[in-house]
Amino acid sequence: MAQVEAVNVGTPRPIQHANGQMDTSAIWKEPITGRVAVRGVNIDGDDQADRSVHGGPDRAVYAYAAEDAEWWEQELGRKLCPGTFGENLTTRGVDVTNARVGERWRIGTVTLEVSAPRIPCWKLAKKMDDPKFIKRFAQAGRPGAYMRIIDEGELEAGDEIEIVERPDHDVTVALFAHAYQGNRSELPRLLEAPALPQEWRDWIEENAARYSSTN
Repeated sequence: MAQVEAVNVGTPRPIQHANGQMDTSAIWKEPITGRVAVRGVNIDGDDQADRSVHGGPDRAVYAYAAEDAEWWEQELGRKLCPGTFGENLTTRGVDVTNARVGERWRIGTVTLEVSAPRIPCWKLAKKMDDPKFIKRFAQAGRPGAYMRIIDEGELEAGDEIEIVERPDHDVTVALFAHAYQGNRSELPRLLEAPALPQEWRDWIEENAARYSSTN
């Protein structure tokens, strides 16, 4: 059975750039127990430091597969706790990487919709204490999925994940991440997904021709 293995939340805390400059990040998430409300652009108790790249309606909830975290444990040679990748939902038994943009999950009384992969930034590298981790994360092809809140409600660890809607296109989280981080000539394919975030649709329409002509 596909289910939520952990629900993780966190609030912004100070984080230091390599050059000593201070910033803030809420990438540190901790598991919580009991039912929690999912509403607006957050899970209750969670927040984001910079909503230009994290959070907001199209990135309200971040899901990462326990199976992918276990793969990383083998790669890194150490135990990883739920929330390590800044995910709100640590899942098990659902193929997050091959989830389609626009796919909808029912969890508890909440409905979520897959919107985009996670594009790593320096804050993930800082948290993992590895300056090369951004590249490693991208190359691993295990980006996790950002999700929109379609129906507000409540959920908790142990809840079943039911896929209630799956679009008939083939724009998956994996394809999305690869098109942006690998072969940008594939960017126009992402436009086939009606649920593609508008900011991504605008960016692709502005840049796809340039990348198509140079690849």
